[in-house]
Amino acid sequence: MSNEMRTRMADTIRFLAADMIQKANSGHPGAPMGLADIAVVLGEHLRHNPKNPKWLNRDRVVFSGGHATGLIYSLLYLWGYDIDMEELKNFRQLDSMTPGHPEYGHTPGVEITTGPLGQGVANAVGFAMAQAFTASRVNSPNCKIIDHKVYCLCGDGDLEEGISYEACALAGKLALKDLILIYDSNHITIEGDASIAWDEDRRKRFEAQNWNVLEIDGHDFDQIDSALDEAKKSDRPTIIIAETRIGRKASGLEGSHETHGAPLGEEVIRVSKEKAGFPPDEQFYVPEDVLLRFRCALEEGELYEREWRHLLKQAPFAEQNEALRRLLEPDFDSIAWPDFSDVPEMATRESNGRILNAIARAIPGFVGGSADLAPSNKTELKNMGDFPVGKNIHFGIREHAMGAISNAMALYGTLIPYNATFFVFSDYQKPAVRIAALSSIRNFFIWTHDSIGVGEDGPTHEPIEHLSQFRALPGFYLWRPADATENVEAWKTALEMDRPQAFVLSRQKLKTLKPKRDFGDVSRGAYILKRREDANLTIMASGSELMPSLQAGCFLEKLGIRANIVSVPCFDLFDEQDEEYKRAVIAPDTKVLAVEAARAVEYYKYADDVLGMESFGASAPAGELFKKFGFTIKNIKKRACALMGVEDRAVKIDGVGEL
Repeated sequence: MSNEMRTRMADTIRFLAADMIQKANSGHPGAPMGLADIAVVLGEHLRHNPKNPKWLNRDRVVFSGGHATGLIYSLLYLWGYDIDMEELKNFRQLDSMTPGHPEYGHTPGVEITTGPLGQGVANAVGFAMAQAFTASRVNSPNCKIIDHKVYCLCGDGDLEEGISYEACALAGKLALKDLILIYDSNHITIEGDASIAWDEDRRKRFEAQNWNVLEIDGHDFDQIDSALDEAKKSDRPTIIIAETRIGRKASGLEGSHETHGAPLGEEVIRVSKEKAGFPPDEQFYVPEDVLLRFRCALEEGELYEREWRHLLKQAPFAEQNEALRRLLEPDFDSIAWPDFSDVPEMATRESNGRILNAIARAIPGFVGGSADLAPSNKTELKNMGDFPVGKNIHFGIREHAMGAISNAMALYGTLIPYNATFFVFSDYQKPAVRIAALSSIRNFFIWTHDSIGVGEDGPTHEPIEHLSQFRALPGFYLWRPADATENVEAWKTALEMDRPQAFVLSRQKLKTLKPKRDFGDVSRGAYILKRREDANLTIMASGSELMPSLQAGCFLEKLGIRANIVSVPCFDLFDEQDEEYKRAVIAPDTKVLAVEAARAVEYYKYADDVLGMESFGASAPAGELFKKFGFTIKNIKKRACALMGVEDRAVKIDGVGEL
């Protein structure tokens, strides 16, 4: 293609983006205008099918700088994805397909919701990791079923964020050769020149992380083309450092930080178009020959996919096809779930480890790992090897990147990932968890050491507010099983849900609960563990607090308080149930006491009183802490009596003693 045509194509992108932002009176024109030349050449290298955005072997393109939506939406329209000109004109408007930042599942062609800066870099690493694992399972020397590339466009802000250091270090360690990072190095951030806060040598940084590093003029079409050719042949991940000018061809504003986050103004746009040979007063102008050239992606994409599907049909590759089918169609009925009915007591982190192994043995695409805590999280998959050929991922001490990486792995199409750390360190994962909830990404977060039961490590390691903060996330489901058996039933429900979920698990051993349970109700988040006729009290609890609540109920019976004991393994699911089910679990004529070794403020929606944490805990053996903060049979009994207006006096239970 001639560079003259490339220039016209790039200018079309620039002015579409500028017009979108001007009409909306909101947005970021600088990055789209600066990246337009790179985008045009990248389009010549991409293998994708606009008519089927979910084609498995497509190249992935991640825009880590999600504010560059003017570029993203322009490209999607020009390439022929299911987004029309009216949507460009409705940029950032209510109910449009073109929101201010790209959202997965909302706009065809958007691979992932990148959210905060740096997330997209880690997402791209996740896509490349998923590709590497899938290829190891379905490819052979004679047949490359999976052989696409993963491209990520990022900027100075993405590389300043710590998450990019974590993710890129792991990508280099794993030598993810099909990952290509295009760095829009325009040296501009919102406050001005990037050097006011950042002046490291980017080349040396990435060379130290085992990356192939290329440097080009990001406005020279031939250099861009050559760099992409070289990157595709590399045996390591590649970063292309592209020196660009933010707001390229914005008359009088090119190179200025003022183009980053505000409309250019009608006069600047008019003069800029005129200088480029575009109709100065015509908005959303797309030359016919330019559109035809962009739309070649439709025919080329259909051809790419047709050739790939033809490859799959060839008889010699039947075994590979079966391996791919099993990745794409996981059979949860084939899982041989562990039986804990004869186990007197077990930490839920321990039972969870056995459950993970059972799932992984049956489901080829079930993979995961921990942020250097597998021995404590109990997340190692026994005898299943290390990633990328095996199933155990060693994320290293990189919780922030781990969450975003596994989000992308979950969206890849062949994998069901999990990731693990201590519950208190979920703070480092919050941006990724929020994106998972926003985008309904089926990612499993394993969080152990769930409460003051952490014990001697003290307040810095005792998660107090964390249950409440994650329960506040719409579309996110947090499980806190009370024993090993409930843990199994929780996983059976969780695997069938197409949503992000977390398992919050105990460090300490928990007794296996013996009362007969109708586990069908686990799928509804809460159920009555022990029912009393004519109940006048309901005690709700989760995790380690369920057993002392159950035991307290026995003593309360002697005082005339008939308590229904309700297990709440998933508050979020229970909260979604209809009123009829809620009334069946929480009898309307009962007082309600909630017991949880956390802030537990969300329980006030149902409870008259909440026995929760009012501080950050302390450093001592777990048993002493539960006693100090009142999570004992005696104190639960005392709180229940106060709630019911009954005198709290000592009573005796045969076989248990007096309390």
